[in-house]
Formats: sequence, C-alpha cells, structure tokens
Amino acid sequence: MGFYEDLGVQPVVNAAGALTRVGGNLISAEVLEAMREAALANVAMDELQEAAGHVIADATGAEAGYVVSGAAAGLTLAAAACVAGLDPAAMDRLPDTAGLKNEIVVQRGHRNSYDHALRAAGVRFVEVGYLGYPGAGGTYAWQIEAGISERTAAIACPIMRTPGTLPLPEVAEIAHRHNLPVIVDAAATLPPRSNLRRFIAEGADLVVYSGGKALGGPQASGILAGRADLVSSVALQQLDLDVRVPTWSKRDLIERGAISGIPHQGIGRAMKVGREEIAGLVTALRQYVAGDDDADAQRWQRMLDHIAGPLHDIPGLNIHVHCPDHQPIPQLWLDLDGDTLGFTAYEAVGKLLNGQPRVAVGEQQGELGRIVINPLVLSESGAEVVRAQLQRLFNV
Repeated sequence: MGFYEDLGVQPVVNAAGALTRVGGNLISAEVLEAMREAALANVAMDELQEAAGHVIADATGAEAGYVVSGAAAGLTLAAAACVAGLDPAAMDRLPDTAGLKNEIVVQRGHRNSYDHALRAAGVRFVEVGYLGYPGAGGTYAWQIEAGISERTAAIACPIMRTPGTLPLPEVAEIAHRHNLPVIVDAAATLPPRSNLRRFIAEGADLVVYSGGKALGGPQASGILAGRADLVSSVALQQLDLDVRVPTWSKRDLIERGAISGIPHQGIGRAMKVGREEIAGLVTALRQYVAGDDDADAQRWQRMLDHIAGPLHDIPGLNIHVHCPDHQPIPQLWLDLDGDTLGFTAYEAVGKLLNGQPRVAVGEQQGELGRIVINPLVLSESGAEVVRAQLQRLFNV
C-alpha cells in the first residue's frame, strides 16, 4: 500500500464486482510475476501477439486470437476489421468511412451504452426490431434481413438478457447467408467458463471478453477471438507498423497479394497493448481455464454467509441470496427500509465508500432500496472488512 499512501489515495475493498471504476479484479501472484518478467526484456510485439493468439484460440475454439487493451478497444477494432478488411487504404481512412461498408445491423433491444465503442470506428447502426416485448413485439428474422444492404459491414449481437431479441445462433445463420460477420460483446459473460467457447461455437466471427473481470488479468487488457482474416486486420490496425517492406516480418502478405502495402498507425494505434499486459492476460487466461466454476461458487457463498452472519433480524433490513441462472456468481441482496433504518440504500452506499476502511458495494439497484454484495473480487480478508463495516453501518 506504500504507493497509494505516497499519492494520498486510499484503497477500496471491492464488494461491487469487477467494476472498472474501482479497478476491476485483483490479480494473482503468478500474473504479477509474468508481468514483471515481461517488463525486463524487449520482444518483437507482433511475434508476442501471435504466440498469445494461439493460447486464446485454444481457449476459445476460434481460428485466431489477439490481446486488446480492454473489451471496449476490442469492439472498436472488431468494427474496424469488418469495415477495412485487409485494405490498407481503408485502414488509413478510418474513422472516415464514406464510400465504405459502414453500417452495422443491431437489434433495438441490444442497444446499450457500451456500443459507443463500435461506433468509434466510424460506423452507424441500423436498428431493427421492436421494443416492449411481449405485448409490442420483439425482433423478427425478416427485420434483420431487411436491415441488410450493400453498405452493411457486420451484425452486432451483444450477449444481453433482453426478452424478445433473436439469439446468436439465429442471428449468425442470417448473417452468414449474406456473407456478413457477427460481432459479439461478451465482455462480462464469465463465468461460466463454458462461455469462453460457446459463442464461437454458436457462429460468432469476432468475440470480445474483458481481461480485468472474471479472468483476473490486468485491468487494461481483453481478448478478441475469431476468424483469422479478421484478426489479421485487427493486428494491422493496432501494431506499430513504422517499418519498411524489405525488413517487415509480414512482407509475405504483400508478396502473395493478400495486402497491397503496409498500413501505418491505424485506428487501433491509440489502443496499443504492452508486453506486460499480454503476459499477464495469457497467464490469467491459463489459470482461469484450469479453474472450476463450482469451486468458485462455493468459495463465494462461504464469504457471503460470513458477511451476512451478524445482519439477520435487524429491523428494516431484509437479506437474501440471489444467483443469476445465466451466471453462477451468488450475490447478497440487502433490502433497506429507509424509514425504519433512517437512511436510504444510496446513503448506505455513500457511508460505506467513505468509511474507514472504504468499501464499495453494488448500487445498481439503489432505486429499489437495495445494495448488492458481489464477491467476485473479494479475498477472504476483504470479506472480513465488509462484514465489519456492515456491522458498523447497521449498529450491530
């Protein structure tokens, strides 16, 4: 904690999940050691990315993989790859997409604040389907078909629980019938571990995962997995290519006519990934694949039971455990009666975050009078702090 103390920044015990605003997940000693080792030597970054890509491909069942600087960067690069392909002139123009295939079809029920990352590549969305399922309808296959034109670069299908939207396999079937790729935002879909391979198996052409959430990798990292040709386009738009043809390690792409020349400093240049992040992400991915969902769930439940222990029978507080059926991370839901307790859920969030020590809890259901304890990032010692601070909050 010496570094934080030197800057006057107080650490936070994170019981809110792997949220970016509180630093994401904690990383293991093995991941830290891999990053330290990587930092002590230089390396050809294209070779390192290619080697890391093999690990990602093995873990996801994709043709190829790439380490990106977070899931949002992965989405921007995915869109850029679908627009530019292996055309260096198109790469050089992005995000100016005039005259290029610059539309992405998306179901209205799939629009979300994170899809700004796709639009950053210069594309515009063509929204299809209805909102208000079931009474006002959802999305029909013919609506996706009708949204496709000669300007379509891809179809976006983020993994969201939105009733009435068409599932990925059906979207992929439509897209592939029109020779279009499908981009999947799967940033926060882990666990279960099976989701690492599920979306490629269901027809996705590019899938993005966060590296700093359940994987336990560096916060500024992510995974992009998918078709080899699209991943090649990503690499060409992200790597430092201030090189010359006679010495370029990938000059065979020019010699065999796959690309007409070397693109320089593409749209992904601002999203570069360091060797340290690549080493950390690969190590974290291997650790995660070797782990077990049931063992994780049992550990998380033990921590929640320990936290909840002294909180039962408090007037104005209702406690129950919720475990989403699509993601086996048990959560402790604390429903607060503000009139009885004398403070609201949002005020409780503030009290915990400004306490000593500081604790971050989930506030996404605060308008319902609820705070959420998510154990994804918690250590055993962190759970002890959360228990103690909740006892102080509720005077028990």
